[in-house]
Amino acid sequence: MFKKFDYNEHISSTNQLKSSVQRQIRVKLIEQMPKFEDYLLDVWPKKENAKIIKCHEHIEILLVGETPLFYKQRDSPWFPTLKLLHQYPFILPRQQVDRGAIKFVLSGANIMCPGLTSKGADLNPATEAGTVVAVHAENKHLALAIGLMKMSPTQIQSVNKGIGIDTIHYLNDGLWHLRIK
Repeated sequence: MFKKFDYNEHISSTNQLKSSVQRQIRVKLIEQMPKFEDYLLDVWPKKENAKIIKCHEHIEILLVGETPLFYKQRDSPWFPTLKLLHQYPFILPRQQVDRGAIKFVLSGANIMCPGLTSKGADLNPATEAGTVVAVHAENKHLALAIGLMKMSPTQIQSVNKGIGIDTIHYLNDGLWHLRIK
């Protein structure tokens, strides 16, 4: 989604959010990430101005102050940015890939089923298809990507072919380097 994202080319408008819209977004975020409810006011104080950056391909980035915190595409769920996920790693369920998948994930590739079922990987059985997950690498503490589960863990183990997690945002992509001017 953000592989070739550039501020000057892909952003079409920036809009200040009304307080009623901000409340609606807060409610959706708490529904999607209930563990984050106690920390949401630390990251996004009630009196802080929030903006939506509208980009090509129907992508919306939620900006609080000068910091991008969440993003979504069309009617998809809100995803936290990796920088926010590094501060609050418990927001999303965790999936772990083996060492061999690291260089491919960091170049924007989707996570294949064998990378989730091999020896160094750790497949979280508590997730289902359609769940937003944090993708961690073997022996690393911080997430290297955020993705959307395409199959359930039981399907991934039984099929062991194809895409297991659709990579949405990863380290050093366009959103990671986004600087608001």
